[in-house]
Amino acid sequence: MSTPTIDPKKVSTAVDEVVQAASTGDDRVPGVVAGVTTDTETIYLGRSGRRAIDDEQPMTDDTVFAIFSTTKAITGTAALQLVEDGQLDLQAPAREYVPAIGELQVIEGFDDDGSPRLRKPASDITTHHLLTHTAGFGYDFFNETYNRLATEQGQPSIIEATKTALRTPLLFDPGTKWEYGSNIDWAGQVVEAVSGQRLGAVMSDRIFSPLGMSNTSFDLYPDTDGRRARMHHRGEDGSLSPNHKWALPADPEVHMGGHGLYSTVGDYLKFMRMWLNDGMSDSGEQVLKPETVEMAERNHLGDLKVTALPGVIPALSNDAEFFPGMPKSWAYTFMINDEDAPTGRPAGALAWAGLANLYYWIDRRNKIGGYWATQILPFADAISVGRYLEFETAAYNALGAD
Repeated sequence: MSTPTIDPKKVSTAVDEVVQAASTGDDRVPGVVAGVTTDTETIYLGRSGRRAIDDEQPMTDDTVFAIFSTTKAITGTAALQLVEDGQLDLQAPAREYVPAIGELQVIEGFDDDGSPRLRKPASDITTHHLLTHTAGFGYDFFNETYNRLATEQGQPSIIEATKTALRTPLLFDPGTKWEYGSNIDWAGQVVEAVSGQRLGAVMSDRIFSPLGMSNTSFDLYPDTDGRRARMHHRGEDGSLSPNHKWALPADPEVHMGGHGLYSTVGDYLKFMRMWLNDGMSDSGEQVLKPETVEMAERNHLGDLKVTALPGVIPALSNDAEFFPGMPKSWAYTFMINDEDAPTGRPAGALAWAGLANLYYWIDRRNKIGGYWATQILPFADAISVGRYLEFETAAYNALGAD
């Protein structure tokens, strides 16, 4: 199939209508920043609404967001760079790099007194398992067992960004199931062990600097904090409440490769563009080799499939599934839609999301991708998802316009 000619003006006009409408009316988000990129340039970067619904400060192109799980693909990229360097074997036991991961056991239930029943896993966790969410880790807001460990056994939340928070039991033997969870946080620990640097330093040196991502970091600084969008909570009645106190932990013990970064939409588009452009930055630097990108975008789950995400903690997530009923696989480290999506996204495209209703897609076939950023909990907010899907659909409709 030939790649369509992209008319930046048509795409921009189409998607901007969705962005402007998103923060108006009864069914709205407080504010949004969204962008579209090709493999060579950003063709749209727009915004509407406010950084906080109770504040007059408007969204701007350089508004800073906690990007949650859209952090994951950046951590995956750092791991792939180490594979290219010959320093990391994805199929080797991860305990060879991070011994602590080899101490974790599989939970098989709870005894009458509530204590967890544990056993040794049947096989070692590999970094491949971590990058594909098949190691056995979960999240307490998507898994009842992990939620029980948190509420009854005092297991710290992953959001605390501590080593103790990472040390959760496995839900199953590695490689036997797909379960979305703290796998990429552990992959970040592997990157640190192999490189001898903190994850943020690795990303800064090898990803952010060559890509020109000057607003992306695990830390908030006075400038970036001053441009930050505030978290909002959607009530059962659809109302929005701002939370000016919310922020990720400052100077965290662990740089959480699964959720810990702050960034801007403009910065993230540069990262996406690298993937669209066979691993090359805007300045011509090869961040990943073309053959690595081609390898990484394939399905690495085998016969396993991505499953729906049940909303176990209602304040944090609703039930969530992308394109219900459609088979979905996992790459290094993105979801793959195995069939053409109703938005116009073709089979084989890459995508994922962040807990505060951030969404993106990367379509290497048509050389286009988009990122939609808000700060709203719980995840899979119907209004946010609906507007994002309209945004993506508008981009594809514009590709087909005469």
